[in-house]
Amino acid sequence: MAEMVKKCEECGSINLFVNHEKGEVICRDCGLVVEEKLVDFSQEWRDFDSDVSESKRRTGAPMTYTQYDQGLGTEVGQKADLYKLGSKDKNKFFRLRKWQYRISTAIERNLKLALAELKRVSSILKLPKSVEEEAARIYTLAVQRGLVRGRSMESVVAGSLYAACRRHEVPRTLDELSESSGIDKKEVGRTYRFVTRELGINILPSNPADYIARFASSLKLSA
Repeated sequence: MAEMVKKCEECGSINLFVNHEKGEVICRDCGLVVEEKLVDFSQEWRDFDSDVSESKRRTGAPMTYTQYDQGLGTEVGQKADLYKLGSKDKNKFFRLRKWQYRISTAIERNLKLALAELKRVSSILKLPKSVEEEAARIYTLAVQRGLVRGRSMESVVAGSLYAACRRHEVPRTLDELSESSGIDKKEVGRTYRFVTRELGINILPSNPADYIARFASSLKLSA
């Protein structure tokens, strides 16, 4: 804030400092309060360890398509919590978990399985997080539009990953997608074309130059 104030209105000095405790900008030469009631955007507590920081944090993790509920859902406990519960509480825990699964929709159950497969294939191909996020978004849209019906989940996952690679100009071939996912190369290509056409995703033809550095590295060729 002091940088925004050119000089003191009283003495013309530019020797100003900010008192964060009082929220004031003060002239060091004459003591005039040049600005007051400044807004403090920092946190109002001090954290000495990670547990304190986590307990006082008001926000959670960012939204992401790589989770079936985009990170906004609530899970009824974790299996690690079982060790802290008595026998009655354990039975209650399992009942609540069972009902949570029963009330989940078919789309949620599909996404839970498909996104796990997507992360597996993405890990094998060593894809960046941005590509994984885009592929998860494409697959989620495909499920919501009913494009997965009549097709295997794995083929749509592979097609979504290939589309995301093409959009982000990450050089991956259909052969690599086929090998990593265990789906026939032609099926991956058909699903990719179907999904991109139905979702209106425009993808430019891949540039062969994008593959040069990768193939040169695999062949251990110098620049």
